Amino acid sequence: MTATRPDLPAPAAGPLPAALAEPVARVRRRWIAGIFAANLGVWMAFFTPIQILLPQQIERIDPTRKETMFGLVTGLGALAAVIANPLAGALSDRTCVRLFGRELGRRHVWTAGGALLGATALVLLAGQRTVLGVALGWIAAQICFNAMLATLTAAIPDRVPITQRGRVSGWIGIPQALGLVVGAVLVTALVHGTGAGYLVIAAGVLVLALPFALFTADDPLPRAHRAALRWRSLLREMWISPRRYPDFAWAWGTRFLVQMGNALGTLYLLYFLTDGVGVDDPQGKLLLLILLYTAGMMATAVVSGRLSDASGRRKVYVIVSGLVMAVAALLLAIWPVWSVAVVAALLLGAGYGVYLAVDAALITQVLPQATDRAKDLGVINIANSAPQVLGPAMSAPIVVYLGGYPTLYVATAAVTVLGSVLVVRIRSVR
Repeated sequence: MTATRPDLPAPAAGPLPAALAEPVARVRRRWIAGIFAANLGVWMAFFTPIQILLPQQIERIDPTRKETMFGLVTGLGALAAVIANPLAGALSDRTCVRLFGRELGRRHVWTAGGALLGATALVLLAGQRTVLGVALGWIAAQICFNAMLATLTAAIPDRVPITQRGRVSGWIGIPQALGLVVGAVLVTALVHGTGAGYLVIAAGVLVLALPFALFTADDPLPRAHRAALRWRSLLREMWISPRRYPDFAWAWGTRFLVQMGNALGTLYLLYFLTDGVGVDDPQGKLLLLILLYTAGMMATAVVSGRLSDASGRRKVYVIVSGLVMAVAALLLAIWPVWSVAVVAALLLGAGYGVYLAVDAALITQVLPQATDRAKDLGVINIANSAPQVLGPAMSAPIVVYLGGYPTLYVATAAVTVLGSVLVVRIRSVR
């Protein structure tokens, strides 16, 4: 959906430039492979520290308060992400860079810069020996990688036609799970030690992300179409009126609740295997669950995206995916044993694969305005990051005071179902 907001400058006369026009040419496999790799790098940098490196580092620093300190660090990092993602997106919407007499595109400079600075932050994080140092390092990494993510997300409405978005979103969704698998293998099998783990993840980000930024097309934004950069109006534009754009608001709410369920269900997974299930070698078992989760996700993401493109329907897939994920969470709540955890990992991955592919395509169809694609998707990405702030605040008291892991996973199921069902309120997409 495209509309003109009265608080923005009037567009220049004449046809829209390629950077703002609705794409019609289908993207090729090389482009899909490039953005797949870049997303693999950024999600590897997000999830490997959260699931493996940060818990190990914090447990070594403060073993008696590991749950609280881990929740504090991840919560502060997610708060930084909430601010950085839409702000970087808004700035990239206005980016006009000239280098050696040639106009550069408005996205890739942010993708490359985020990768370089984020890798530097991981290198610094590797040497931290206090909780404060870990928190500051993780905040810096989150800011950089969220700037990178904002522009990678905007590449879909920038370059992919609507009839191909489900399929492409399926491919791009896979790295959210595969990134953790690749990262986990790198930090457990290839190298040993938390510090070495951070270094290898930093190198992986650069190897995977820079080729897409350096060797794929990125349409420049003509200066005549660039909105003026005024910080007060920029901050004001972060608010997107639910009354004026109700479908965007419902899409945001759906994403927020489903991701809240995901945050509640996965944040303490390593501790759940250690203290709730009582397995031996919890790190090895966590890696196996991640592999099963990824297998389930890869089995459904691209297929469901293709089916959604072919039928033109999005909402029914979102609802079914939420129900499947809720069943997985309830299994963990009722039977916290290893064999059930294996089944739940497969179900959770299958449901999340459908959700990521189809919901990502749906959201690109309810964006308010072409000139603000990255900023608006950054606002959507708040719905991804905010649960990482609220998740620790909610899950830590549940685990410690309100019934432990069974209560946590019942809450996960309830929030996930509510989020997926709310998608029916979106009117402009089937």
